[in-house]
Amino acid sequence: MNFVEELKWRGLFHQMTPGLEEALAKGTIAGYIGYDPTAPSLTIGNLVTIMLLKHLQLHGHRPVVLMGGATGRIGDPSGKDKERQLKSYDELEQNLSTQKVQFARFLDFSEANPNAATILNNYDFYKNMNVLDFLRDVGKTLTVNYMMAKESVKKRVETGLSFTEFSYQLLQGFDFQHLYENHGIALQMGGSDQWGNILSGTEMIRKNLGSESDAFALTCPLLTKSDGKKFGKSEEGNVWLSAEMTSPYKFYQFWINMGDDDIVVSNRIFSLKSVAEIEKLEAAHGEAPHLRLLQKSLAEELTIWVHSQDDYASVMEVSELLFNKKANRDYLLKINQKSLATVAEEIPSFKVAKADLENGINIIEIFVNGGIVESNSEARRAIKGGAVAINKTKITSHETVINTDELLHGKYVMIDNGKKHKYMLIAE
Repeated sequence: MNFVEELKWRGLFHQMTPGLEEALAKGTIAGYIGYDPTAPSLTIGNLVTIMLLKHLQLHGHRPVVLMGGATGRIGDPSGKDKERQLKSYDELEQNLSTQKVQFARFLDFSEANPNAATILNNYDFYKNMNVLDFLRDVGKTLTVNYMMAKESVKKRVETGLSFTEFSYQLLQGFDFQHLYENHGIALQMGGSDQWGNILSGTEMIRKNLGSESDAFALTCPLLTKSDGKKFGKSEEGNVWLSAEMTSPYKFYQFWINMGDDDIVVSNRIFSLKSVAEIEKLEAAHGEAPHLRLLQKSLAEELTIWVHSQDDYASVMEVSELLFNKKANRDYLLKINQKSLATVAEEIPSFKVAKADLENGINIIEIFVNGGIVESNSEARRAIKGGAVAINKTKITSHETVINTDELLHGKYVMIDNGKKHKYMLIAE
């Protein structure tokens, strides 16, 4: 199975220009994808196209990440129904530096690898080019008619399109020409919404360098969920590849809660398991979908790949604590502080002065002041009904006092009010 065949099997192929498969069969080629640093982290939407680069490298070719230090200052109109809010240069530079670190997790940049990945910044292509040079050397290449015919432009003309965003197509086109001419990069890839911008690059190469036959384009589909909604969104918004923006626990939960209609497609796209391994998993999943084998497999694989083995272990601890009915006080005492901190972020939490706990606080007061219940009588009913537990130990008396002896790692107290309602007291 060659590179293109594997993309097709995995659902990562949308279209390509003629001759690409033949060029790939002749020897190693370099292919790139551009990423504008418009956010402080990549998302799982970006991870779709990163998989193109990953499989390109696994098939013996050379992946190149092009950071949009220049194009990020302009804004791509593709997929947008209104003008982008421009980011400050400082913000773009900060985003660029953090995203570069993220790419190092997904691609092999080691010098020992003959097809090691490379990161370039298109700001370097333009920083010494003045506006007259740009208009003569770049702007002269494509006609307005050619640019207006692109889908991303046609959709925006009706709602309004500034010259700034209109010029984005010129920048992306010249990026390809520059990379082809100066770095020997013959393939540009991206999402299907980028097809027009990518073809602007092959057109520039054809017109200015006369080398259309060996400059290629390939795109993958834009993913949507089975209900038609945009892929990569949770109820809270984007699913980020940064632990600070989407916790490893929330990241894991995104995949583990995925419906059966979406998990087969997602697993083929995001898993690095072999075709044989995936087909075996799919068969097992089909026989017993209630076991959620595909969800568990992909959630584990991606949590480790995007975050770390330690983060996955912590996620498992948190899940055990929150969802395993057999988890008891002894288990809770073994949980490390990082995992407890994660739990505190995932469930309702409230703070109590540590000095107050030294003297002890009645359980009723904690329940009412912590917002667990609305009244003393409601707290008494919960205790009488056997619904209340402190650090997994049932509370039977409304006269129970909580003090610093109950603090886990000197800071946390886990509170249960029934099977589904869990809270974390944080002492400060």
